[in-house]
Amino acid sequence: MGLFSRWRRGGGSGVGAGGQRQVLDREGGPADLEHLRAFAKSREGVAFYVEPETTATDTTVVAVAFDGEWTRRRVGTPRAAEKLARSVKVACHDVTVTGYPPEMRRWNARAKADRAALEEMAQAEEDRNR
Repeated sequence: MGLFSRWRRGGGSGVGAGGQRQVLDREGGPADLEHLRAFAKSREGVAFYVEPETTATDTTVVAVAFDGEWTRRRVGTPRAAEKLARSVKVACHDVTVTGYPPEMRRWNARAKADRAALEEMAQAEEDRNR
């Protein structure tokens, strides 16, 4: 992606210098909502953590299962996140208030350790084959 690929010509609100308007890299859509719905239905103890919109990304939801497994998708607005949470019957938290759950941090640490072990095994196999 080029440095200025997030800018496009246009008018209206959000117009910057030279008539350029910044746009989000991608907005949340039906596929994102369906992914979160499927994650919540296929795992136990899922909770949604709503992340605020940034200058580059729509509002996102991090869905975290009881064991810390997680996924992140764009949802468009906090209201859309709350509506989705109600529809799949999961808790919905504002991550700026609650922070991320410790289970998610432990999941990330285990995943990092697993990746390192796999890389070490692959390197050992490569060394044996030389």
